[in-house]
Amino acid sequence: MFVNSNIVNEIITYYDEKLSALYPSNEVKNITEMMFEHFMGWDKITLRLNNKSSLSESELLLFHKALKRLLKNEPVQHITGEMEFYSLPFKVNKNVLIPRPETEELVDLVIKECKGYETILDIGTGSGCIPISLKKHLKNTFVYGVDISENALVVARDNAELNSTEVTFVKEDVLKMSSLENSIKKGFDVIVSNPPYITNSEKVLMSENVLTFEPHVALFIEDDEPLLFYDKIGHLAYDNLPSGGKLYFEINEHYGDQIMALLKSIGFSNIRMLKDLQNKDRIVTAIR
Repeated sequence: MFVNSNIVNEIITYYDEKLSALYPSNEVKNITEMMFEHFMGWDKITLRLNNKSSLSESELLLFHKALKRLLKNEPVQHITGEMEFYSLPFKVNKNVLIPRPETEELVDLVIKECKGYETILDIGTGSGCIPISLKKHLKNTFVYGVDISENALVVARDNAELNSTEVTFVKEDVLKMSSLENSIKKGFDVIVSNPPYITNSEKVLMSENVLTFEPHVALFIEDDEPLLFYDKIGHLAYDNLPSGGKLYFEINEHYGDQIMALLKSIGFSNIRMLKDLQNKDRIVTAIR
């Protein structure tokens, strides 16, 4: 067996020893707690109360197999198969991005600013975390999501069912869309997007688990076209939103000023750039 003891405390220590080369200590602690919650159903308090308990051989084997995957840089969320986003459960796998905390900030802003709007579209929906979270909190709003990947849309539809929300998902390549009206047969009051915005040259800054296990089509953009999606979506939004309609983007912190200038050139007004909790430029909003 991978550890000489089946005592919970010793398993925790072993995880810490093995994973410390890959992750900072606080993240190792979080990963270990997630493993115990996933395999044993224990929250943090229950884990502390059971730190001298013994696991069965079959339970110990689960932790052994999980550690082997973790040591290959596989994200813990792929091992558990789910994660929490905006206090809601979401299934995740290799076909979708693992939702990030900064995207929760985008969702929170839209919820605060868009009460009473009839329809919202999320472009590049992935796991569906954005539209599902919006629908959960804006119950009287019709919410739609589009994505180029049918495999991602399978996950998104499962997540809508998991969270008992009605969101319409459509397979579309936004770069080939000439009109939202023709593609989805619906007008929109608000458009939200977290498009691919990491340039290929920035890959060297990314962790191995992201590069190996998350879909590159949802992450990366060519260095010579960093605003490709913002340009396309910006024009689609301007042509399809009513006067007073709102546009929300999650952005690469290095291109905020350029994105704001682009939206101004298209014709948008009330353009704002907001920082995330890490004090990085992360959200750009505009009004049609």
